[in-house]
Amino acid sequence: MSRVSLEGQVAVVTGAARGVGELLARKLSARGVKVALVGLEPDALKQVSERLHSDSGHWYADVTDHEAMARVAAEVKERFGKVDIVVANAGVANGGPFADSDPEAWRRVIEVNLIGSAVTARAFLPLLRESRGYLLQIASLAAITPAPMMTAYCASKSGVEAYAHSLRAEVGHQGVRVGVGYLSWTDTDMVRGADQDEVMRELRQRLPWPSNKTYPLGPAVDRIVAGIERRSSHVYGQWWLRGMQGVRGYLPALIGTVGQREMKRFAPRLQGMRTGLVGAGGSADEQARATQRS
Repeated sequence: MSRVSLEGQVAVVTGAARGVGELLARKLSARGVKVALVGLEPDALKQVSERLHSDSGHWYADVTDHEAMARVAAEVKERFGKVDIVVANAGVANGGPFADSDPEAWRRVIEVNLIGSAVTARAFLPLLRESRGYLLQIASLAAITPAPMMTAYCASKSGVEAYAHSLRAEVGHQGVRVGVGYLSWTDTDMVRGADQDEVMRELRQRLPWPSNKTYPLGPAVDRIVAGIERRSSHVYGQWWLRGMQGVRGYLPALIGTVGQREMKRFAPRLQGMRTGLVGAGGSADEQARATQRS
């Protein structure tokens, strides 16, 4: 599809305090997009907003809270008059063996990545219908292939991929386009946080090329912006991910076989792995929930 000008459009980006969300907001703003930033870190969101080139605003909200996201949608509409683009980017991750995982952290990955994405869409779909707009759901290589030590993350990203494909069929006749964005290991706080665990880092390094590399953030976000300009159904942050679609049916059996060998190799070192959410975003999520409980 040909690209359309983004000048004057209004975009909502969740998980916008850092990483993919922050850089995407900056690149969209440079193209004349008015940006609504949503996340759990008001100070960081304010700083991002102040650095943008175009009109912007920031909202504190937990994407799993339907009432909060409905309020954000109403306030964004009041502030900007419309919403043309929604990028459901907010996400968290944990790692380690499922049997030893923290049940709360495991559940939270599903809640933020899958349920939070659905809550985001539910809140903003009425506005996207009005504008005949575009919803981009950020998924992952983890939606294409399973991986040991990543049960919650793979489940959540497989879930959002399936949900977004289903939603595309439901709302297409209403003029709303839905895309799925795929990213491999990209240089973000989440990936750096996972790499702080020696076992997780070594397991990733043993993956076959090109899935064992950490990719720079800038080119990946440029590809996402291009996908938004085209209202693409599939957006690939790294060039080779498109080719993975053709072989994904063979991957569970392959990973099941190879993964057993790798897990046996690392078994003596699995005790004592960190079981909570990883990275600065994970810490922000844990802190926000702790504040709510107190």
